[in-house]
Amino acid sequence: MPARCAWVNEDPLYIDYHDDEWGVPVHEDRKLFELLVLEGAQAGLSWYTVLKKRENYRKAFDGFDPSLIARYDEDKVAELMNDAGIIRNGLKIRSAIVNARCILQVCEEFGSFDAYIWRFVGGEPIRNDWRKGEVPATTPQSDAMSKDLKKRGFKFVGSTICYAYMQASGMVNDHAQDCDWHHAKQG
Repeated sequence: MPARCAWVNEDPLYIDYHDDEWGVPVHEDRKLFELLVLEGAQAGLSWYTVLKKRENYRKAFDGFDPSLIARYDEDKVAELMNDAGIIRNGLKIRSAIVNARCILQVCEEFGSFDAYIWRFVGGEPIRNDWRKGEVPATTPQSDAMSKDLKKRGFKFVGSTICYAYMQASGMVNDHAQDCDWHHAKQG
C-alpha cells in the first residue's frame, strides 16, 4: 500500500485527487479559476466536502468559463442557491461571479491568469520538504497573493485560502516527506 499524506482518507475520489492532481502544476486558466472558486467554497468546510461536489460545480458553473460566469445575474444566483449539488452560500456564489470578472481584467493586463498568478512563486513550483504536521497554513507568498488579489477586487482570497490554492494548483509541492508522492510530483 502506498504511503500518502496524512490528510487523505480511504475514498477512491480522495485518493485519486491526492495521487493525480494535488501538487501537480496547473497552467490552464480555466482550471486555475476552477480551483480558486472551489478553494473559496471550502472556507469553513473540508476539502473533501468540496471535492465530492466538484462535478456538480462544473455543471452549475458552466465548466468554470469566466466569461460566462462574469455575466451571471440575480436570477442565476437564485438558481444556484437552489442547487443542492453545490454549497449554497450566497456570499461564496457571488464571490465566484466577482472573481470571474476580476480574472477577465487580470487576463487583459497580463495576457492570462496563469501569467499573473504564477508570479507569486517566480514561475516555478516551490518544493517544500515538510514532515507530517509541519505544513504551515500561510506563507509570505500566500500573504502577497492574498493582498494583491484583494487589491484587484477578488473575494474569498485570504492567505489561508491562497496557500491551499497554491498547493492544489502545484505552485507548491507540500507532499510530506513520508509520502510516496513527495518526490514523484516535483513538476
